[in-house]
Amino acid sequence: MDAQSQDWNDLRLFLAVARAGTLSGAARALGINHSTVFRRITAFEERLGVRLFDRLPNGYVLTAPGEEMRDTVARIEEEIAAMALKVTGQDQRPSGTIRITATDMLAVGVLPPHLAAFRAEWPRIELELLVSDSVLDLARREADVALRVGNPVQDTLVGRRVGRLAFAVYASAELLAREAGDPERGDWVGYGSSHGPLSRNLARWWPGMRQVCRTNSITAAVAAAKAGMGLAALPCAIADREADLIRLAPFPEDFGLDLWLLTHEDLRQTARIRAFLDFITGALAAEADLLEGRAPRRGTGGTAAAEG
Repeated sequence: MDAQSQDWNDLRLFLAVARAGTLSGAARALGINHSTVFRRITAFEERLGVRLFDRLPNGYVLTAPGEEMRDTVARIEEEIAAMALKVTGQDQRPSGTIRITATDMLAVGVLPPHLAAFRAEWPRIELELLVSDSVLDLARREADVALRVGNPVQDTLVGRRVGRLAFAVYASAELLAREAGDPERGDWVGYGSSHGPLSRNLARWWPGMRQVCRTNSITAAVAAAKAGMGLAALPCAIADREADLIRLAPFPEDFGLDLWLLTHEDLRQTARIRAFLDFITGALAAEADLLEGRAPRRGTGGTAAAEG
């Protein structure tokens, strides 16, 4: 049986193993189990009569024929994705599904009320929210729309700056009852090497800060701060809604992260995508005071006198 008669699913499986270098990595990417990948890739090689991978202790390494097939299949995948984008972009019906990707911070702390309001206005459009700190590839249709911090440079994407997240120092009433809440000497919930710009500025502003807990998740930092584990640098739009948190102090310098709403250029005129982009842009613009830390506190914790 020659390569032309192979099922596209076999080629996708082959490409996943080639990219991941392991069966387990390919299984995670495809949402199937390890044994299924092993069985199908072995059967695929047998049908072709060609060994595509060398099985090494540290993973699967492409043979010369495998490398040639990888390049060909990758080009086919790109062409299929491009064709799907163009076809989808011609769909002018305000219905169907929109796949949205965002980090946990935005998916939990910012988007939910706006997604609910959008669904109320556009009941024929279904939403799928993909929560991931990794950057999903919009060109390969891993998602249709992304709400991201920062504007990635990618020629095929179009985007709008839809807001700016301001940050401040927050603490729980419980923590402030047992210590002064001094940013220079107090316990902190930090971010380690993650959230680079924020971490670097915190270390520069308060070089004596003592990080008793580190996390790569803003959402986890909110929970830890509410539990009284330490001070935390948090987005005002999220922390100001928490009754258990007190805004202790502003940052010594202006600091904020731009929010960008992105989609692929071939999708932006699709009716459901255009409706979503316009709706979320307007909703976040209406929340500019909250996002930038100027809105009145919604929680009962208040603002500490230290902020002034």
